[in-house]
Amino acid sequence: MDQPDPRFLHQARVFAERLADAARPIAMAHFRQALAVEHKADQSPVTIADRAIETRLREMIGATFPDHGILGEEFGHDPGARYTWVLDPIDGTRSFITGLPLFGTLVCLLDGATPILGLIDIPATSERWLGQAGSATVLNAMACEASQCQTIESARIYTTSPDAFTAQEWNRYDTLSRRAALRRYGGDCYSYGQLASGHCDLVVEAGLQPYDFMALVPVIEGAGGRISDWRGEPLGLQSPGQVLAAASEPLWRQALAALA
Repeated sequence: MDQPDPRFLHQARVFAERLADAARPIAMAHFRQALAVEHKADQSPVTIADRAIETRLREMIGATFPDHGILGEEFGHDPGARYTWVLDPIDGTRSFITGLPLFGTLVCLLDGATPILGLIDIPATSERWLGQAGSATVLNAMACEASQCQTIESARIYTTSPDAFTAQEWNRYDTLSRRAALRRYGGDCYSYGQLASGHCDLVVEAGLQPYDFMALVPVIEGAGGRISDWRGEPLGLQSPGQVLAAASEPLWRQALAALA
């Protein structure tokens, strides 16, 4: 497959930020307001904000890139040709509905199966991480870098919730995380932004869907970190939903061995 045209990559990068700009006011209009919460077939919660954001982003993509595919959490997969936008309108809906400001909007652009652009936007804090293949990750347009922590014993580790793990997965995570210097819970996509900025060193999660993790790949890699599934395989649309992100290659390898 030919490499994307640099002019197109620039256009896509600017457009991804436009998508995030459009999502922010919708999210904040509903944040810490009375909300009707529904539950989908998998019992995950959804609100009017989730659906309104994805609807708006789909409209914008359709108007600008009508031949591109879209995969979104709320309205499924509309296949396109070469490029696909992967959307999570509110990553951390449980945080959103309980007033915790660490929810975010995730936007990813795939070239075939490869994530070439990823964006994490945190509306309540006005923080935005943007990663693009071959470029350094930026936080609010300023370059950021993972900590390069080398060992589990000196690492600060995050996961969003123990509830996301099976019993076997939890045993593996618990064994790993108890070796770390510090372990914390919560964060959703915010934890990955913090890893890209050097404030934590490991994020380990399970039970995720592609719209939860595809945008994270360019962000983590562009900050000098490593991200994969628990087997060390690249993340893709068919990945099992187990995600390991680390601030350095040695730390990633140690964590993989601990999760095996």
